[in-house]
Amino acid sequence: MTKKTEHEITRQMFEQLPVDTAATTSQRPSTTFWKDAWRRLKKNHVAMASVAVLLLITLMAIFAPMLSPYDYATQDIFAVNKGPSAEHWFGTDTLGRDIFTRCWIGARVSLTIALVATIINVLIGILYGGVSGYFGGKVDLIMMRGVEIIYTIPDLLWVILLMVIMGSGLNTIIIAIAITGWGSMARLVRGQILQMKSSEYVMASQTLGGRFSHIIAKHMIPNIMGPIIIDLTFSIPSAIFTEATLSYLGMGIPVPLASWGTLANDGAKMLQLYPYQLFFPALLISLTMLSFNLLGDGLRDAFDPKLRH
Repeated sequence: MTKKTEHEITRQMFEQLPVDTAATTSQRPSTTFWKDAWRRLKKNHVAMASVAVLLLITLMAIFAPMLSPYDYATQDIFAVNKGPSAEHWFGTDTLGRDIFTRCWIGARVSLTIALVATIINVLIGILYGGVSGYFGGKVDLIMMRGVEIIYTIPDLLWVILLMVIMGSGLNTIIIAIAITGWGSMARLVRGQILQMKSSEYVMASQTLGGRFSHIIAKHMIPNIMGPIIIDLTFSIPSAIFTEATLSYLGMGIPVPLASWGTLANDGAKMLQLYPYQLFFPALLISLTMLSFNLLGDGLRDAFDPKLRH
């Protein structure tokens, strides 16, 4: 047997303290990326006010023409160029048509063109730019040269050429804008992917056998949602302005169907005599653009991983 020394450590020298459960449990419940983004977006009052404005405009575009006693195409020679009143809230145009009804019909057309074309642009741009940036090398070189070739011809000229071939109409405008507008999104996504593919978590996923689609969708796209949303907020007003330009050139929505572009164009011709004919469609365009931009800023802050806490 060994002899105990005076320096030997025994259990009696230690005192067991009670476990601090507060320190060992998480102070914040587990959540997903999207739930956390939604939680922080709700705290942004400006962004939520923009959502309310866009929702109101959307609901008015859907239901206001149904509830209005006037048809958007019906002409009344006895109500030509009447100012805003209880009978015609936004007044009438040079053909006696109710501007209130035509503004909300125009909202349907303009928002449909802008949203559908922008969604197609975003999807094509994310796919094209993601593939180009992820694989790099010769794949990136060839794909980006293709984008540069498309950029050598102005977008408006592409749209006009496509509309000459396909004819005018709502579907033609959507297709023409969608085909020509995805280049900027592709460049944006490609640049972001090039920066992120050397990140540690991306290389770890590759080492563990993560597939290309999984890495893009799970690790890269959520971390570049901020720049994508910013580009998206500019793409929607750009689509509205493109439609307005085509309407000014006589290649837009066929009459008597109205859009905000055609209404603004018609109102601009009568600006000095009847300014209200331009005021109301211009006001709706401005409110929509401002709301999308403010909402985009809120979404950028909500999706930015650097701002998560």
